[in-house]
Amino acid sequence: MRILFITATRLGDAVLSTGLLAHLIQIYPNARFTIACGPVAAGLFQNLPGLERVIIMTKRPHDRHWLDLWKACIGQKWDLALDLRGSATTFFLRTRKRMIMRGGRRPGLRLNHLAQLFHLTPPPMPTVWLSEADKTLASQIIPAEGGPVIALGPTANWTGKIWPTERYLPLWADLARQNPAARPAIFYGPGEQERALALPVLQALPNAIDAGGRFSLTQVAAMLARCRLFIGNDSGLMHLAAAAGTPTLGLFGPSRASEYAPSGRCATWIAAPGPEGEAPIAGLSVAAVTQAASTLLAETHA
Repeated sequence: MRILFITATRLGDAVLSTGLLAHLIQIYPNARFTIACGPVAAGLFQNLPGLERVIIMTKRPHDRHWLDLWKACIGQKWDLALDLRGSATTFFLRTRKRMIMRGGRRPGLRLNHLAQLFHLTPPPMPTVWLSEADKTLASQIIPAEGGPVIALGPTANWTGKIWPTERYLPLWADLARQNPAARPAIFYGPGEQERALALPVLQALPNAIDAGGRFSLTQVAAMLARCRLFIGNDSGLMHLAAAAGTPTLGLFGPSRASEYAPSGRCATWIAAPGPEGEAPIAGLSVAAVTQAASTLLAETHA
């Protein structure tokens, strides 16, 4: 059995779709999977059970990336073609069954919209597939001894989502008073822009572990899984932390937690005061974030 799974360009949306993919693996354990996604999310699927191929969709003018996908898939007869991006591509492929998720934004959790395709209640939680090599590297970066490691994610793909970086120093001071043995780890994505956003926090916390920029997505997930807590902006990294099973506190301002709250076994969020979707994230105080983080630490204490 061969399944074509067309998922998101953005990392956060791709992570949210992994629960649905895990459901398909469970009900079709011998299936071979082809994943179509954007370049940022491609590494997320490298350890997927039954993976046959990852097709990287690079956006092209006049939507020609969809033509590229059709060309890459037309030679195969599919048993199931599942399109989470609402395109017409699967109508022009040979497939026994097709399922298409309506495109565009709409109210409610994205995770619930995905689950509705298979009428699943509750929705399957996002997951991440790790290799032994990923876990080995993670153990070298995030130590098991010496106290808990708390992950901080100060970056995002839009400046409006970024909690002011200068607030991480007083936040950490508050957390360190309550958890003297704790050590921070700073997570961020590849590229100069991500590094520049994370650098002020790295410089402000000289004992921090530099856990960004040079790692694959599954390596990052394996490192996050070893952390006691993740605190960070609404971003793909936030969703990856929740999927890895890390207690996760998402920070929201002008983005909507009602649509993109982190989803995992122990995930929550805090939003700046004001109308949802319009509140400046700078309105989120250090005291409020400290309180939410402390509560989550207490609730998930082993």
